[in-house]
Amino acid sequence: MASFVASRDGTRIAYQVAGSGACVILVDGAFCYRAFGPMAKLSAELAPHFRVVSYDRRARGESGDSRPYAIEREIEDLAALIAACGGSACVYGISSGAALALAAATAGLPILRLALYEPPFMVGPNARTLPADRLAVLQRMIAADRRGDAVKYYLCEIIGMPRLMPAVMQFLPMWKKLKSVAPSLPYDCEIMGDFRLPEERARRVGVPTLVLHGSKTWPALAAAAPALAAAIPGASHRILQGQTHNGSAAVMGPVLKDFFKL
Repeated sequence: MASFVASRDGTRIAYQVAGSGACVILVDGAFCYRAFGPMAKLSAELAPHFRVVSYDRRARGESGDSRPYAIEREIEDLAALIAACGGSACVYGISSGAALALAAATAGLPILRLALYEPPFMVGPNARTLPADRLAVLQRMIAADRRGDAVKYYLCEIIGMPRLMPAVMQFLPMWKKLKSVAPSLPYDCEIMGDFRLPEERARRVGVPTLVLHGSKTWPALAAAAPALAAAIPGASHRILQGQTHNGSAAVMGPVLKDFFKL
């Protein structure tokens, strides 16, 4: 059952807590929320050791939304969750959620430790060139309530998925869940900005940080993780063998357990 906290702009953010002890907040990437994605299994792995908070980012699941959007609003959502946790927390983010967690860590939030899995910055010779008008295209699709088109566009033109895959996915039960969170896709696009490695932001991170990627992930993400770790003062980098962008909670859990021990 969800609990709710009010963000600074009044938006209600839905969250749930498992376990007890030091607080760990899990930040989803694009498309995912408490009822869909990797965090439920990861929460179960970590709950015997921590007080684990998973939440629905704004415009997803049971959380509300307020316009106009700004990245600062999502940072304020995290701040409200940290306050509800007792005033400080460790934070784990995946994909664009890792980019959000990185931004939060440089915004003065009381984050004790930061773990980032495969933030999708475009680094190295395998980096993709993304459409320059991607944000405007997504915004127009959402304004016209073309949610399915927005999902396909994000999957293919931004993530780089072959077009055949969403053509098949739209006949699966998961398609309804993907469409339900389509209004949040422009938000992830804004969080990622130009998708370049944010070196200036990275240099301002002042907490212990672990950046991870899977050994079987996309080449650009495999290049981004060590590059980001090198830019963050004192950060560590780790490769999770056999893992893709959809990493296993059973593999990730022990790594985070060791890193988040205070």
